[in-house]
Amino acid sequence: MDRAALFDVDGTLVDTNHLHVVTWWEALRQAGHTVQMPAIHRAVGLGSGDLLEHLLGKDRDRDRDADISAAHKALFGTYFERLPAFSAAGELLRTLAGQGWRIVLATSAGGPELAALRRAIDADEAISDTASADDVSEGKPAAEPVEHALELAGVPAKHAVFVGDTVWDMEAASRAGVPAVALLCGGIPRADLERAGAGSVYRDPADLLSRLGESPFGAAGTDDSHSDR
Repeated sequence: MDRAALFDVDGTLVDTNHLHVVTWWEALRQAGHTVQMPAIHRAVGLGSGDLLEHLLGKDRDRDRDADISAAHKALFGTYFERLPAFSAAGELLRTLAGQGWRIVLATSAGGPELAALRRAIDADEAISDTASADDVSEGKPAAEPVEHALELAGVPAKHAVFVGDTVWDMEAASRAGVPAVALLCGGIPRADLERAGAGSVYRDPADLLSRLGESPFGAAGTDDSHSDR
């Protein structure tokens, strides 16, 4: 039976959420907006247009969106050569691939940013495909990124598991009908992730890898399989 392991990247496999917070904060500051960092943190994982609408509202000057997004991209780009993968992130992907899971990344990143993230993970041999922001018209929490990842993997939702770190990830997976596993390493509270649809919660990739047999990836995985107890 073909099976697919779908992974978000930022905050899930690579420790970048707080870098995004700081670079979005600076980009917004340069445009004259004062936005508190906790609010930005909770918006990370949305596509740039949705993130700006979430933070600034529908009544903002939309003509400034492109400039703000470009400033964020330039600021974040200064970190491309030193993005840190979470411990065991690459090993987790290689282990699942070795067990017959098709690994597909489902991320809002694209272009040079996605390339930098993949270099950080250093597990290209395990990754079958990528559903990036370049490939979809709507980002998370819409179901489209997850549905596109399923198409690339060639499996139905019931034969897939999605791993992410934000409420947007959990909502997207739930809307696509894919069981969702949440990691706490992105900094989002466990309760928020569970309310958004997470069926299982682990601390980080290393924790998930160490408990793989009892997780939804295990042959005997159960819906109430949790770690960080």
